[in-house]
Amino acid sequence: MTTSNSIAAEVSDFVPGFTQAIGPALTAVFDEEQRDLRAAGIPDGAVSVGDALPSATVIDSQGRSHDLESLLGEGPTVVVFYRGAWCPFCNITLAHYQRTLAPELDARGVALIAISPQTPDGTASAVAKGELGYTVVSDPGNALAGALGIVTAPSSAAQEAHTQLGFAVKDSNADETPAIPFPSVIVVDSARRITFADIKVDYTQRTETAEILTAVDALATRRSR
Repeated sequence: MTTSNSIAAEVSDFVPGFTQAIGPALTAVFDEEQRDLRAAGIPDGAVSVGDALPSATVIDSQGRSHDLESLLGEGPTVVVFYRGAWCPFCNITLAHYQRTLAPELDARGVALIAISPQTPDGTASAVAKGELGYTVVSDPGNALAGALGIVTAPSSAAQEAHTQLGFAVKDSNADETPAIPFPSVIVVDSARRITFADIKVDYTQRTETAEILTAVDALATRRSR
């Protein structure tokens, strides 16, 4: 794989080998799922700029519960919703953020949190795969993602394809259902108001580091006025 400055380029490098590995039949299933997701678009009622970040209880990789508020920075926070450690596109994204986003946010004093509906073991797997140094927690039952209106689930055909590949999303999730969030990035200010929200209905597409930093820096500029 070539070194890349964008998630899109890393995904482009990854996909040919992935499709060769899983074969044309399963590739067709996932391609159809992605087309359907794009056609359906962002659901009505999904989180948008100006909304308040709901309160939530999240669980770390050791199984300990935390009030989400206690994990947020004193200033702005970037919150990343991902599907799970079973999703290669999520793993590419989280590792990319570790290399490119986390250092920039650290320098700005901005917290970074990644959230999925997985069990603590799933969270630990995501951390290990990406060698992640930022906060990664679970949102059991998609309580927070549901409040933000960004919950979906793999299509039935995709779930059958997952079974053929040797896993089931519901086995990775804390509530034992296949419900997952749309890959999303939100930025919240110190008052816990959402100032940036980017929801990707096609899970092969992700929010680039540059977009996130632009949103964070815009918020800093507003605060300094």
